[in-house]
Amino acid sequence: MDIFRWDVFLTVLGLVVPIIAALYEFVFVGRKRLGYRVQLDTIASDEVHSAYGGALQRLQRAPDTPLTDPSFVLLRFENNGATHIDESDYAVLDDDRVGIRVSFPGRRVAGLVVTELSHDYLRPSFEGPSGLHVRDGVIQLPKVPMNRGAHYKVLAALERAEGETRAPGTEFAPPRVIGGIKGGVGSGDIPLTRSRTGVAAPVIALVCFLVAIIVTQLGLSLAAEDQSAPLDCASGELTLTGSTAFDPVLRAAADSYRDTCPGAAIEVRTDGSAQGLAALNRAGREHPDGVPSMLAFSDGPKDDGLPQLLPRPVALSLFTLVVNEEAGVADLTPEQIRAVFDGRHTDWSELGGAPTPIRLVGRHDDSGTRRVFQRQVLAGDREPASTSDNCRDRDPGAADPVTRCERGSTGDLLDAVAATPGAIGYAELGAALGHDDLPRLRIAGHEAGVEAADHGAYPFWETEYAYSYGELPADSLAASFLRYLTNEVGRDLIRAEGHRPCAELQNPVRCRPPNPQPTG
Repeated sequence: MDIFRWDVFLTVLGLVVPIIAALYEFVFVGRKRLGYRVQLDTIASDEVHSAYGGALQRLQRAPDTPLTDPSFVLLRFENNGATHIDESDYAVLDDDRVGIRVSFPGRRVAGLVVTELSHDYLRPSFEGPSGLHVRDGVIQLPKVPMNRGAHYKVLAALERAEGETRAPGTEFAPPRVIGGIKGGVGSGDIPLTRSRTGVAAPVIALVCFLVAIIVTQLGLSLAAEDQSAPLDCASGELTLTGSTAFDPVLRAAADSYRDTCPGAAIEVRTDGSAQGLAALNRAGREHPDGVPSMLAFSDGPKDDGLPQLLPRPVALSLFTLVVNEEAGVADLTPEQIRAVFDGRHTDWSELGGAPTPIRLVGRHDDSGTRRVFQRQVLAGDREPASTSDNCRDRDPGAADPVTRCERGSTGDLLDAVAATPGAIGYAELGAALGHDDLPRLRIAGHEAGVEAADHGAYPFWETEYAYSYGELPADSLAASFLRYLTNEVGRDLIRAEGHRPCAELQNPVRCRPPNPQPTG
């Protein structure tokens, strides 16, 4: 197996090269470095006569003896290494006071001054018998101890040497600096340096190298994304059916999975928990291998008679009761809610609300939400049959004193409650939160919430199960989607719709609050 990875190699290379460059610059090469710059080298005679030449026209070697073809040179000597330089670092004999000698081919030095000291501690190095001298037209500079970054400047007046000629307009030959530093750059010579007015070529080369590394890595990453899908991606077709309460989560998860794994085609077809379970059971019996590419989601456990359907807890789903604004109620006890739904109360004024008839909006008998409501809030009692189609007027001859209607989906129920004066219904919490015009009813003073359910104070919740027909092949799209739904991305989607992922509960296997209490 080829274990060489270009992305890892480039990453290591991008780290190693700058480290080596830094070590080379500051540890090896730059450990001790003394350099010089020629900041000025120009003639002192005028090319065009000026009335203001003054002293510049009177440069003299002796009275009435002017300098021959005079010129000025300004030299800067600097410690541009990483450590300080001591007197003993100069590559001369110990008893030699001179550390550096500077000559000028074709010219001789007529005089000099030290014009600038970066630090006052440099001054004693040039005073007294320090070694600062001009001998035979050559500048002699003392062995100056210099800390890192220290510098001094020397201004010299020169004239053309005897027997030398220079054509007008020609440049002078550069100065020759003779000296060395023990353990310095290369052979220890004192190199010519340049003012740092721009970016150094090695720096530009290093930046270009790093940019090339980054661009190459980006290209490899994009190529890898184009050539291969993420590790847990699966292709094929998958149908998601069942709970309408869980429909928003399923649609968001399906869209996200398709974006991550383009080879997957996922259809969401939610018609209710009971219908979804029945469709899955039927598809499993009809499939030639008994492994249909289908998952059914149910609010609560399956009914008896479906032995081939295997459950997997996915989320704790919260539900809530919603009322029309004209009802004038905000909080009911479980006993009052049961009295409303079994027909013992017909007007909200009987419960301290507005004088408005009570109208009940429920779900069809195959709805998982309805079954949760009956089991958790009505203490197992069934809702009576519908007495109305429009939720406002009872059917003629109906014996039930309360107007009851049913709707096939969560959205239709919420719309019906919002449009019907005095109506009350129930829905999944995330969907109810999307209807700002519908007050959510508290149960015994508690709003729908995981914390209240955890402490047994809020009864209207249920486990959301994902059902498969038998065991799923590990490499199937259905198994991959279930793993996706329960990982970090899927958990975020579940939370966004008002549910709580089972993995975040104290007992994720049962997907129950830690201390559930029986509802009374």
